[in-house]
Amino acid sequence: MISLRVEEIAQATQGQLLCQGMNGEITNIVIDSRLVGPGAIFVAIVGESMDGHVFLESAHQEGCRFFLVSNESYITDRFKDSTVIKVDNTEIGLGLLSKYYRDQFDIPFVGITGSVGKTTTRDMVYSVLASKFNTIKNEKNYNNQFGVPLTLFRLEPSHQTAVIEMGMCGFGEIEYLANIVRPRIGIITNIGMSHIEHLGSQEGIFKAKMEITSGFDQDSSLIVNGDDRFLRTELDRYRNSEKDSYKVYSFGMELQNDLCCKYQEVVDNDNTRFTCSFEGENYDFTIPCLGEHNVRNAMAAILAGHIMGMSMDEIARGLMEFVATENRQDIIKTDRFTLINDVYNASPDSMIAALKVLKLYKENRRVAILGDCLEMGDYAEEGHRKVGYQTLDKADLIITTGQAARFIGVEAMERGFDLSRVFHFETKEELIGSLADIVEDGDVILLKASRGMKFEDIVEVLKGGCQC
Repeated sequence: MISLRVEEIAQATQGQLLCQGMNGEITNIVIDSRLVGPGAIFVAIVGESMDGHVFLESAHQEGCRFFLVSNESYITDRFKDSTVIKVDNTEIGLGLLSKYYRDQFDIPFVGITGSVGKTTTRDMVYSVLASKFNTIKNEKNYNNQFGVPLTLFRLEPSHQTAVIEMGMCGFGEIEYLANIVRPRIGIITNIGMSHIEHLGSQEGIFKAKMEITSGFDQDSSLIVNGDDRFLRTELDRYRNSEKDSYKVYSFGMELQNDLCCKYQEVVDNDNTRFTCSFEGENYDFTIPCLGEHNVRNAMAAILAGHIMGMSMDEIARGLMEFVATENRQDIIKTDRFTLINDVYNASPDSMIAALKVLKLYKENRRVAILGDCLEMGDYAEEGHRKVGYQTLDKADLIITTGQAARFIGVEAMERGFDLSRVFHFETKEELIGSLADIVEDGDVILLKASRGMKFEDIVEVLKGGCQC
């Protein structure tokens, strides 16, 4: 990162300089005391279950001499050799500092949100843009009020663009991040049911996702899934307006979209080739993954590349370099099974998309191991039954665990699925203990559940040959 002076940080965070026992410039901002080092400032975040101030002492012992705090009672005489800045709220202070730091870069930022597929879309946009520009993106799942600022601090003068995923659980959170990042290009992948427990309805989710346009002007562009009934209203609004606001581009399978997929096929087992029409011309692309949902993610990346001035040939080459983040539809081939490891997170929509990938494996027995989609509230049964209906022609065997996931099997059986091929377990441990008696050599096994279900434990058992 670009080094910052103590005075800059105090001014940017609207903080008070309590003491200045250490001079020098800050070259790293951390919220984990284990990551401190020379030139680092430790920001003591106060979380729901942990107060970062209790780690001030250990950070100091590790040699840290710059601190951002909100509770000065933890600052003892031992910190006389340190520089301490006090703010009202360290979380807000971190955000203000990242906004100040982002403003040092006059480069285009791409902001990505949506109910499903935003991380894969982020990775695809990054793959496209990085093939031509020096590009940075969030790592892993660093997409919240802490991860986005920490990502921005990784910006260097050599960077030409940045791809920033933005997550949320409630109203105002995307707006908060958008005001920090100020993206010139925004992407909304879809409006699903993720976090519906907090937002009340899909209409509420749509409203929250649209917060990414906070601060947009006539030079900004919004890319939306035009097949999504909520996002289509934004496309219609733009097409019927006087064009005095930001530009809207759409992608999808339906003909009214700016970028329309006309044909797709599986090639070489693990790749997807597809043809899109755009501005009266047809273009061919290939992505190293499967599923119609990934074609949609790729189309968002194609439009981002176009807006950034890339040719379709350049975009196509960039897409072929795509690498998915771990645990997101990672195809693992063992001596016994083919695993579709998609355990990072789940919603009913993303689970159905994963089942469509499982359906492609027509020459093997297809096993769906599915767990709860969390944060569904009153929509839990409805959402999981929706998944159950979709299993009918996509899976040969259904294995579920969790409180709400049982409705997957219930719905499937009520729709005529053979009850002898449906298994439900109250706990993940019971499921693991029974796997050896259920799965067979040659099975293609999809694993999908919300992060809190920790399905990676099941993945590890299956990778080991299911010696349960």
